[in-house]
Amino acid sequence: MQHQIHFPSKTRSRLMAAAASLAIAGAIGLGAVTTGTAPVLAEAVRVEGVQATGFADVVEKVSPAVVSVRVQAKVDAASDNSGGPFSFGFDMPGFEDLPRDHPLKRFFREFRGDREFHGDRGPRSERRAERDHRRHGNRERTRPLSQGSGFFISGDGYIVTNNHVVQGGQTFTVVLDDGSELEARLVGTDPRTDLAVLKVEADREFTYVAFADDNTVRVGDWVVAVGNPFGLGGTVTAGIVSARGRDIGAGPYDDFIQIDAAVNRGNSGGPAFNLAGEVVGINTAIFSPSGGNVGIAFAIPASTAKEVVGNLIENGTVLRGWLGVQIQPVTDEIAESIGLKEARGALVTEAQADGPAREAGIRAGDVITAVNERNVASPRELARVIGGYAPSTGVEVTLWRAGAEQKVSVELGKLPGEEARADVQPQTPGGTASAATLEDFGLTVAPADSGEGLVVTDVEQGSPAAERGIQAGDVIVSVNSAAVASVEDVDKAVAEAADAGRKAVLVQISRDDANRFVALPLADG
Repeated sequence: MQHQIHFPSKTRSRLMAAAASLAIAGAIGLGAVTTGTAPVLAEAVRVEGVQATGFADVVEKVSPAVVSVRVQAKVDAASDNSGGPFSFGFDMPGFEDLPRDHPLKRFFREFRGDREFHGDRGPRSERRAERDHRRHGNRERTRPLSQGSGFFISGDGYIVTNNHVVQGGQTFTVVLDDGSELEARLVGTDPRTDLAVLKVEADREFTYVAFADDNTVRVGDWVVAVGNPFGLGGTVTAGIVSARGRDIGAGPYDDFIQIDAAVNRGNSGGPAFNLAGEVVGINTAIFSPSGGNVGIAFAIPASTAKEVVGNLIENGTVLRGWLGVQIQPVTDEIAESIGLKEARGALVTEAQADGPAREAGIRAGDVITAVNERNVASPRELARVIGGYAPSTGVEVTLWRAGAEQKVSVELGKLPGEEARADVQPQTPGGTASAATLEDFGLTVAPADSGEGLVVTDVEQGSPAAERGIQAGDVIVSVNSAAVASVEDVDKAVAEAADAGRKAVLVQISRDDANRFVALPLADG
């Protein structure tokens, strides 16, 4: 049944009049004002080469390369009586004791769409369990785990998808554009970039797509997303590139392309194409307060995917270089305190024990500004640059230290499976030494029992130190990269900063075996 939108007669008259006016304006040129003299108009912006015929040609070519990915996990048939994929609620304490006609049980029964569910020990459930036992015995069987999307990148059956689509699965099935189903094996995964590679073994040549050079992708470019939203099968949506270089807090290598094409659950792992039919990104996340599409989706750039996928196919894993530092951003205050002209780079808060950086002489307080002459703007960019090198690669690291630029050579190690923590001996706050007050900063400190650093015993409310998060119990390890063990050491470092015309000093704080830096402003005069 078709629906039509009807307007009241007066409204329809006004609309027709408006349409006629627009037609006339279009004929004489929008914005023209008729006077006795012909108007002088600026030339309109003209863009050549825009496709006016839609996306059908692109979709027709790329659709055979896009697949749906079904993931299943193995379960023990003897212990699995969930009766379906919706098992939440049935394992709640006390659920078994509810009467069969209890509203909560009725709700889950109706939600499931049948009358057999976990916790219901009625005759039908018992008959089904007996039937399943006769059919399968105690053999393992599978249950649905997730559904997503993917795409072929080679004619011999390699498929790219998201790690979170295949995570936890034991069996994988891909559904092609023509509806045929093929079993696939997992080649490798990379949780840090949320990428995975599957392989289909079949005596045929698959249609596949290539990665684009995403360095040429611009905000405003058209993109076409093809995937399997909500398990519906091949679905196409279109939009534009909304932004580049997005950091959404998903991991240390965040560098997402943001698009506004409709991307929903099940689109994960699917490609976003340019108008040439090349993959500019892999759809992996959405911003959605409601769980549905709101026009903000994030895709892994093709350059990242190409590199990671190549490693997974060749090695089954991704081998990344490891520098072995803990880092934080350089703020304007920190840059001012150390004499750096602009707030850029990555401030080293700790060179990890037995790490390549420490062996090369990099230490806390250094600011890494470049690697192999490639400028580093932020900690996130440093992580990406270092991760792009293979272990055992030699790199030249540019540092800002003590007001001057230095260069050191580092042989990168292998990124540990877990984030390595520095082996720092805990420092015990001391309360027996005489306390002194650093009035300008709002701090009261005392020498640490270990003889290294100053323990903060009190922080004045509303002081510069309190505003920057310094707390009682913190240990001041250094000021402007100079180790401090007494108030006199602090006074000396502050005086040197003032003589150099600095407006702040960089203070290294140790808390719970972790370091961070804060810039404390110097008092006027």
